[in-house]
Amino acid sequence: MTSLPHTEHRVEDLCPAGTQVYERALREGQVNRADADTAPCLVDHGLLHPTTTDPDRLEPVAPAVALHRLLRTSGARIADERRREERLAEAFEPLMLIDGHRPTTAGTETINVLSTFDQINGTIAAVMAEASREVLAIQPRRRNPESLELSLDALKQDQTLLDRGGRIRTLYPHALRHLPAVLARYEQLSGDAEARTLDEVTDRLIVIDRTVAFIPANADRTKALEVRHPALLTHFVTVFDRLWHLATPMYPEAVPQPSLNGISTRQRAIAGLLVEGHTDAVIADRLGMNIRTARVHIAKLAATLGSESRAQLGYLIAESGILKQEGAAE
Repeated sequence: MTSLPHTEHRVEDLCPAGTQVYERALREGQVNRADADTAPCLVDHGLLHPTTTDPDRLEPVAPAVALHRLLRTSGARIADERRREERLAEAFEPLMLIDGHRPTTAGTETINVLSTFDQINGTIAAVMAEASREVLAIQPRRRNPESLELSLDALKQDQTLLDRGGRIRTLYPHALRHLPAVLARYEQLSGDAEARTLDEVTDRLIVIDRTVAFIPANADRTKALEVRHPALLTHFVTVFDRLWHLATPMYPEAVPQPSLNGISTRQRAIAGLLVEGHTDAVIADRLGMNIRTARVHIAKLAATLGSESRAQLGYLIAESGILKQEGAAE
């Protein structure tokens, strides 16, 4: 029967044939060279060597001697790698300073780019799995608001945090306060979860345990930034807290705000953006509504003020004093 060819391997992965021949050599003191041909690894790794009296006979190197030699070689490689690490650190540290990043031992002051949806969702899920205190979130309306917050995985993550005694605070634009998907979300969650709404919110933001934040990295939100820099986290939390205190609780439902001179709160918010010169698309985006709804509100505002053109509407808004009345109503 023909034996299988010998496969090269490392000394710590000694093959069965090599182990058998080496054990025999240790017991008997010597083996024939022909017997060792089935395990050439023993000679290659220095575990067998020819005797001084007969080149056809091989004797074993004592295991303790072989181990000491191998460990010394391994130690030399480790020392060389450590010296290489030091040289790499010395070479890249000034480059990191030029790039605006300061080296840290814990790796906490970092900003990472997450470039795929899977990477974004996976990173958020991993952070949520370790979260224990709170989640602060700003959820603006985007292209498909009907699918907002419907993810079962997201609901499970949030409920797990609530079960651990954490809390969740979420800000939405007023346009989403009656959206069934949003209302259903808070009906399903059990624990300290609260949502509030504003006329206008910032872009999407998630802050977890005040140690890591996630924000969009491009316009279509296909990329995100994972932010762990303390100064930026403090800024995000401060902005959120200020918006939170200005927002209207979703539960219990607030009494609708009265109109002033026939102009609703929503129309006053639109009026302020019109005076600033924003287009219909920008107004719709900033107030969390679709452009068609925004134009309906603009048309009603123009009819109430008696405007016949966009330019005249801006003038009439300024002359009417409705933006000053907004502060008095609040």
